[in-house]
Amino acid sequence: MLTFAIFLPIVAAAVFALLPRRLRSQVEVGPPQEDPWASRLRLIASVIGVVPLVVLLGAWARFDGDGGFELVESSEWIPTLGVGYRVGVDGLSLPLALMTAVLFAVAIAYPVDLRGRPGPYYALMLFLEGVSVGLFLSLDLFLFFVFWDVSLVGMYFLIGVWGHGDARRSALKFFVYTFAGSLALLLAILGLYLATEPRTFDMAEIIRQQPLPAGGVYATLVFLGFLIGFGVKTPIVPFHTWLPPAHVDAPGPASAVLAGVLLKMGTYGFVRILMSMQPETFARFAFPIGVLAVVSIVYGSLVAMAQTNLKRLIAYTSVNHMGYVMLGLAAAGASIAGQDDAQALALTGATLEMVAHGLITGALFLVSGSILARGETYEMEAYGGLAARAPALTGITVVAAFASLGLPGLAGFVAEFQVFAGTLAVYPWLAGVGLLGIVITAALFLRMLQQVFLGPLPERWTGWPDLGWIERLTLGALIALIIAIGVAPALLLDMIDSFAGPFVGR
Repeated sequence: MLTFAIFLPIVAAAVFALLPRRLRSQVEVGPPQEDPWASRLRLIASVIGVVPLVVLLGAWARFDGDGGFELVESSEWIPTLGVGYRVGVDGLSLPLALMTAVLFAVAIAYPVDLRGRPGPYYALMLFLEGVSVGLFLSLDLFLFFVFWDVSLVGMYFLIGVWGHGDARRSALKFFVYTFAGSLALLLAILGLYLATEPRTFDMAEIIRQQPLPAGGVYATLVFLGFLIGFGVKTPIVPFHTWLPPAHVDAPGPASAVLAGVLLKMGTYGFVRILMSMQPETFARFAFPIGVLAVVSIVYGSLVAMAQTNLKRLIAYTSVNHMGYVMLGLAAAGASIAGQDDAQALALTGATLEMVAHGLITGALFLVSGSILARGETYEMEAYGGLAARAPALTGITVVAAFASLGLPGLAGFVAEFQVFAGTLAVYPWLAGVGLLGIVITAALFLRMLQQVFLGPLPERWTGWPDLGWIERLTLGALIALIIAIGVAPALLLDMIDSFAGPFVGR
């Protein structure tokens, strides 16, 4: 069933990409809703995009949470190299795969200007869904890297072809930065592979072997390769400079996928590979990683506070929130005696923050796309008073913004509370400084809401249309999940705890 969830969207993507040119669009100009062919393709793609979610919900129903990998599917791929096709789930990968499927189902259905190319657009979105789900389910380092690398191609074309502004330059910068990180990641994977005996890419076997002890230059170099590769993708300061232009110039659904899913590949890699396969080396560097996390938290929030561009503001809050994740991981991976419970709490919070950030920031980026489609600018000073004209847009944005700043009762609060509660027992000074980020984030989002939605309505926006029914349905689904996780997080936390507890206590 996991293989089906991965490859159904990829096969469907090939079909969409091979549609004859004369069928790709019957209308070359005008908004996408005027093109009946594009509307039909969107409906078909949306149905296909929901299937992996349904399959993964079935996997969740069969999930026991015994602390190991479950529902494993395995077969030989390149036996001479120890490469196999291996996929499975545990309490770390399953919630991230579910979040990925939810976000893609929403992003594919969300209205966007297709520029007369609906076939290739939905092909790329479905392809990205398949490889993203595949990455989180991979139990083989070679397969993990394949999915990691090809995801860059899909996002490059989504930004470059369907983006706006200086989209081609932003797409190139995104690709060059992240591909350079991928090369560092590849070298680290090869270094880890060469240390195994017998040689294997099997993640479970490498975790069992622990082939690289903490000491030595070799282990440190492999660790730094992984750190750079995952750090660029996350991104943490100073590897973050590709992120804001990529977000600003990407279409709204692509930005939602980039922030909600692709950034999580980096933080997931930190846990699945670095913390699992080189735990002693990670413990040596846990405090410096925690310092980088706090810098990302404070720097990201301060720079976001200075933005006048709505989408750039949201992009820098992603740097800030990924800092929360990395702070929790640093606390969880530190070598501190007698703090197993606090470290498990920090790891659980960091994992939940990955899920919460994906849903919250995905909703905010989709909202920014709807605002651009109506107002043709991201500059917040051009707006004001939209609450009077667009109550649905206002309500959804307010809930998403409050969730991002960590208001109790919403998903962001549950995750951040656990991160800081766990970190305070391990690195109290880092946690104390990191708390400044929450205050600054609250200020910047309240200022954004005031500028865009409150005050007098400019005369040119007197005819501002509220969200359409598809926008309300898709955004409403994300908001419902954000509230559900905030109000009743136990079901999701039980799944994550089944991984975090045994991981920290081993």
